[in-house]
Amino acid sequence: MRALVIGGNGFIGSHLAEGLRTRGHGVRVLDPGQARADVDWAGIDYTRGAYTDAACIAEALDDVDTVFHLASTTVPATSNRDLAHDVSSNLLGALGLIAAMQARGLRRIVFFSSGGTVYGDPDVLPVPESHPLRTISSYGIVKVAIEQYLSMYRHLGQLDPLVLRPSNPYGPRQSAAGGQGFVAAAIARLHEGIPLQIWGDGETVRDYIFIDDLIELAIRAADSGACGIFNAGSGSGASLNDIRDAIECATGRPMSVEHLPARGFDVRRVVLDVSAARERFGWTPAIDLENGIARTWRASLIP
Repeated sequence: MRALVIGGNGFIGSHLAEGLRTRGHGVRVLDPGQARADVDWAGIDYTRGAYTDAACIAEALDDVDTVFHLASTTVPATSNRDLAHDVSSNLLGALGLIAAMQARGLRRIVFFSSGGTVYGDPDVLPVPESHPLRTISSYGIVKVAIEQYLSMYRHLGQLDPLVLRPSNPYGPRQSAAGGQGFVAAAIARLHEGIPLQIWGDGETVRDYIFIDDLIELAIRAADSGACGIFNAGSGSGASLNDIRDAIECATGRPMSVEHLPARGFDVRRVVLDVSAARERFGWTPAIDLENGIARTWRASLIP
């Protein structure tokens, strides 16, 4: 595989680039940011630029056969503030990427959607891929729209798309400043000695997947040639209060909490059914929440 990782300087993207390199694949990263200093980029072709820039994406697509699309200009907490920006930068950006791929005869794209927002408040837990999509944020709406366009192009015989719906990835190198990542935010606040902010009563439940498990699934799925939509989670749920307890256990340090009003765009409970990925790719999450948080904490202690 010769892969282009769009958004490869981010938390998930940088781990994906490293994982692809480790498995012997050629890797090119396209990202507008300066290459982060906490990643070994040896053997990775790092290109600075936006995938929405026609010249940048044209050059980046040369000599690749698989595109991993992870870039997003918004997160659930910010997407509703400027709907036009969310649509123009993310949805129209994705359509431009597809057009650029078609111009070069490229068919294989792996799109990182969202398992935490596209389903809305689910009827059943764990949530299968066939569950109705009732997203309550612009972030989720745009993710669903991109999924639908990819499905359309697959139906037309023009693309071989694979969609992954990750739950809540966490692990080393996740920034606490990006508006996503409760584990990263909690650990950062523990280091700073300030109260952990919890929106609502702390019983909001999410499915947390350790970054190594997500990367293993993404590469297996891409290598398989499979198309379609697959959940990517641990298959287990944990509340915000559970996360706090797990961090206190891993660190031996108590955490103070500041409760803030619940937010309307937060889904109350989401746990993903990952049986389809398990059966299709022979993949099973290997790192449980306690071990994953302990590993994340140890990594945060390294300067």
